[in-house]
Amino acid sequence: VLEMLMKKKDRRLVRQTNVLAKGGWEFKSTPFGMLVQERDSKIVAKEDLTVVTKRQPTAEEIADMMFAWKICKHIKSNTILYVKNRQTFGVGAGQMSRVDSSKIARWKASEVGLDLHGSVVASDAFFPFADGLLAAAEAGVTAVIQPGGSIRDSDVIEAADANNLAMVFTGMRHFKH
Repeated sequence: VLEMLMKKKDRRLVRQTNVLAKGGWEFKSTPFGMLVQERDSKIVAKEDLTVVTKRQPTAEEIADMMFAWKICKHIKSNTILYVKNRQTFGVGAGQMSRVDSSKIARWKASEVGLDLHGSVVASDAFFPFADGLLAAAEAGVTAVIQPGGSIRDSDVIEAADANNLAMVFTGMRHFKH
């Protein structure tokens, strides 16, 4: 077929490798076309975390944050995930705001009688404002893992310090479309 097409006048053929075969891309169809984005395949190690608050996380908090970060990756965008003792306690996702996702996660945890005090929270993308972090602090979290990268990171860090939270940045987001 290729040889036949090459014989046609005024035709340009472009040869491209199969991007699907490489496995590095995700495709989402929409009514208006297709969204192509890189597959979220990077694994974050403890060494990749940057502590940005005055309070350092404990070893237990780091273990919970690493667990939360792995789970957070597989949930719909605007994820707020509460974890305690390497167990998921509350999940909020797919909302227009992180505050709403946090409220849903808190509500889901309370529905089954789980106490979020002493838990950690993971956010798949940066907190654009301190309000999402403050909602988590209100729920009783002690540590936060998030990518960082907001123009208001300093406000969020200040809010974390004011609430004696440990917070780490991963430098990469899990936010999906």
